[in-house]
Amino acid sequence: MMTYEETVTYLYNCAPPFQQVGGAAYKEGLSTTIALDNHLGNPHCRFRTIHVAGTNGKGSTSHTIAAILQESGYKVGLYTSPHLIDFRERMRVNGIVAPKEYVVEFVERHREFFEPLNPSFFELTTAMAFNYFAEQEVDIAVVEVGLGGRLDCTNIITPKLCIITNISPDHTQFLGNTLEEIATEKAGIIKCGIPVVIGETTEATEKVFRTKANEVGAPIIFTEDEEPLISATPKGSGFEYSTKNHGIINGELGGYCQEKNAATILTAIERLKQDGYNITEDSIRKGFTSVTKLTGLMGRWQTIGERPRTVCDAGHNIGGIEYIVKQLKAQECDTLRIVFGMVSDKDITSVLKMLPKEATYYFTQASIKRAMPAAKLQEKAAAFGLQGRHYPNVKSALSAAKTDSAANDFIFVGGSCFVVADLLANP
Repeated sequence: MMTYEETVTYLYNCAPPFQQVGGAAYKEGLSTTIALDNHLGNPHCRFRTIHVAGTNGKGSTSHTIAAILQESGYKVGLYTSPHLIDFRERMRVNGIVAPKEYVVEFVERHREFFEPLNPSFFELTTAMAFNYFAEQEVDIAVVEVGLGGRLDCTNIITPKLCIITNISPDHTQFLGNTLEEIATEKAGIIKCGIPVVIGETTEATEKVFRTKANEVGAPIIFTEDEEPLISATPKGSGFEYSTKNHGIINGELGGYCQEKNAATILTAIERLKQDGYNITEDSIRKGFTSVTKLTGLMGRWQTIGERPRTVCDAGHNIGGIEYIVKQLKAQECDTLRIVFGMVSDKDITSVLKMLPKEATYYFTQASIKRAMPAAKLQEKAAAFGLQGRHYPNVKSALSAAKTDSAANDFIFVGGSCFVVADLLANP
């Protein structure tokens, strides 16, 4: 029998993940997923689910809802992607990652069936997670969409609640070039009679969501209409939320995007309560204040050092970087230093246009094939007035930034979740 490390290497080699090879890993359609699910005895039918789609905020929203539900006494599965350090981060029960033995045994037991199918990495991982949740007899699983929604392999579930956080340009080679096209793909998770919470809209995307919900008879709740937040005030490294229904809530997560996420989460929680879920005030507060401890969430405006204060964030597309740039510009510091890398298939030009010109840059690349070479990124950035040097890996770039820093400087590490993954794996 293979070791855990050998098993993960085997998975990467037989079905390379999207995070490693990009578009080559993408498989459209649900036929392989359905075949895997049938082989396993349809495990997704043995527990309730909440389905979370959207361009940004899926991870924070999924983790916080899972934290609130497990604090309410439910046994909660949590399926998210990509992982940052360990493959098993993708499948957790009450915040604890799946055992190494489970991953090894699943592959050994089922490889004879799935190898001829040639599943994608995400198809195989989804089947593995759903099977794990069924074996663990979870009460409910929070399932984050991998890419899009309509043809994402998580879309075999019939959830109790759908959530779509927001829409902005990302993965346009698969989902379309306009917000309407992207919204149409993500609206594919909306199902007959299943309520859907929409986090943020534009005039164009709201029309798409309303049309789809009307087509399938799904109750639709717009967070912007509910107005669950009265205010959000930075407090410590997080936020103090004044809410319509729950008084003051302290949120642990500190990125500017978390205000929108918090509103979406609170709207979803109200809907779950209406549907009979026993969610207490105390569990809501604890879910917000302790989401990283309860679920293992990492890389969301995460402080990793002081003097100079050093923060990382996994935001990696136009919508995510937009929030990060606002936050960077608000930092009170002597010198802003940015350790930055991106993958080649993102809209790099649009991101570089947004970044602050007054910062000192340390361009780098994550340890994946999709990473844009640091020297090439430096060259592209120079065209937008962004000045700095390039480094072969994240560790050396951060080391240089720290060496150059005074105590009152501020270092940001980001541009890609894979840059953050390298950082957290090699502190």
